[in-house]
Amino acid sequence: MNKTITIEGRSIHYRLTGSGNPVMLVHGFGEEADVWNEIVDSLKEKYLLIIPELPGSGHSEQVGDMSVEGMATVLHTILREENLSRCVLIGHSMGGYIALAFAEKYRDHLSGFGLFHSTAYADSEEKKAIRRKGIEFIREHGAFVFLKASTPNLFSPRTREENAGLVEKQIAGLTRFTTEALVAYYMAMINRPDRRDLLGQLAVPVLFIIGKHDNAVPPADSFRQSQLPEISYIHQLDKSGHMGMLEEPERCTEILEEFLRDTRETITDEKYS
Repeated sequence: MNKTITIEGRSIHYRLTGSGNPVMLVHGFGEEADVWNEIVDSLKEKYLLIIPELPGSGHSEQVGDMSVEGMATVLHTILREENLSRCVLIGHSMGGYIALAFAEKYRDHLSGFGLFHSTAYADSEEKKAIRRKGIEFIREHGAFVFLKASTPNLFSPRTREENAGLVEKQIAGLTRFTTEALVAYYMAMINRPDRRDLLGQLAVPVLFIIGKHDNAVPPADSFRQSQLPEISYIHQLDKSGHMGMLEEPERCTEILEEFLRDTRETITDEKYS
C-alpha cells in the first residue's frame, strides 16, 4: 500500500506492506525506495515493512529541514502516523546517517538497528572536500549527469563486469532527482556529527552489513565501529561494493532474516504513546 502524509505542507510518500513486527528500511543518497524491492518481496510475509521515500527522493517533496536530524524527524512522524511504538530501523548509506540521528533522538522507539553499508564516523576533511566538489559538479551539470557518472563506482568491479545490466538499470531509474535535493543531501552529510559514541549506548542489537569492495564506506572503518555496540551482528559481503541489496540480494535477505528473528522478542505490537 502506497501512503502519503503531509509535513509542513509537503507530501511525504512511503510504502507499507506485509504483516508482523515492524521494520523500516531507509534508502540512501541517489536512490529511491525501490532499491529494497527484492528484499521486501522476501520479508513481507513475516514482517510489516515501512519503506519511506526520503524528502527529495521519489515522490516525496523536500522539507524545510533537510539535515539528517530533520529527515530523522520525518521517519519518526511516519511511525507515529502508523501508531507504532517501535521498529527495527535499517539504513543504507545516507539512510544509515539518518537512522543514527533517529537513534540519538528517539532510541526508545527502536527494537533493533542496522547500518547497511553505512558508518557512524563523521566525514573527514578530505571527504568533505570531495563532496563540495560534487556539489559544484551537480550545480553545473545537473543531478542526473552526476548520478550517471558516480553510480557505477558504487558497485564492485565484479558486478560492473559480469552484470553491467544491473548497473544500467539502477542508473536509468534516477531521472527524478533535482539539483536542489542532491545538494541538500550532500550538505546534510557534510554537516553530520560523529556518532560512534551512540553505537556504544544502544541497548538493542545492532547489525552491520559491510561490502568487501565498498569504496564509499571503507570496510576497515565498518569493522572498527562494529566493536562498539553491546550486541553486534557483523556480516561481510564478499562480492559487493556499496550496493549489496542489489549485488547479493539473496545473501542480504538471509542476513536480515537472521537478525530479525533474533530481535523479534524485543519487538512488541504496543501502540505509539
